[in-house]
Amino acid sequence: MQNVTLNNGVEMPTLGFGVFQIPAEETEQAVTDALAAGYRLLDTAASYGNEEAVGRAIKSSGIPREELFVTTKLYVQDAPAEQNTKRAFETSLNKLGLDYLDLYLMHQPYGDVYGQWRAMQDLNRAGQARAIGVANFYPDRLLDLIFNNEITPAVNQIETHPFFQRADYQVLMREHGVQIQSWGGFAEGKNGLFTNALLSEIGEKHGKSVAQVVLRWLTQRDVIAIPKSVRADRMAENLDIFDFELTDDQMAAIATLDTGSSLFFDHHDPEMVTWLSKRRLDS
Repeated sequence: MQNVTLNNGVEMPTLGFGVFQIPAEETEQAVTDALAAGYRLLDTAASYGNEEAVGRAIKSSGIPREELFVTTKLYVQDAPAEQNTKRAFETSLNKLGLDYLDLYLMHQPYGDVYGQWRAMQDLNRAGQARAIGVANFYPDRLLDLIFNNEITPAVNQIETHPFFQRADYQVLMREHGVQIQSWGGFAEGKNGLFTNALLSEIGEKHGKSVAQVVLRWLTQRDVIAIPKSVRADRMAENLDIFDFELTDDQMAAIATLDTGSSLFFDHHDPEMVTWLSKRRLDS
């Protein structure tokens, strides 16, 4: 496994396992299989409803804690945001059965972002979260957070796939020391990704699947990827991407697939902002 070094010196695997949309009752087995396959970066969130299942799989794996890199995410908190952020962190930590997190992300750029970030900075300083970052922050919100706070986010997890590549944004983040991480790396199969002629042709030349080509493309761009699967064979396949390299021409060809817009939702859309801002977790 290859690692990237975050802006505070913490080492993070460049390829991990995500559990978004995996039902809680299937998550423990999925994570158990992922760990057995060799994944050491696990990515969950309070809003996924499966932190406890991830924690059970970690505990039963017997893998030393220091060999794992565990991420979870803070959902939008009611006032007082600082107090509730720390409470939410403890809830997630308890559900995971861990003493600390490797990475704690603010899941959405809404609510009292400053209050939430102040609490996250405290958690980082106390060593409870080795690194802190954000998710779904567009450039304006990210720069605002950076310029008006003490700690720069280590990671920004955003929609990134062949049809929405975020190349210019990645350059901006790199200038400020923020590591880009992809969610939706396979675009959930939208736009016929798995049968795309270009990606299929490149895969054939390397004896690899389209999924492997996409993951190699991401990691070769220094984008951290967290593919999801409930099938052990697919998990193993997704890890098997470090024995080949895409050529410059192939990377350039894939760049032509970029549409420049989301295939899911726009965080600037008033209806989406309203829904995400008003949604609260049960626990």
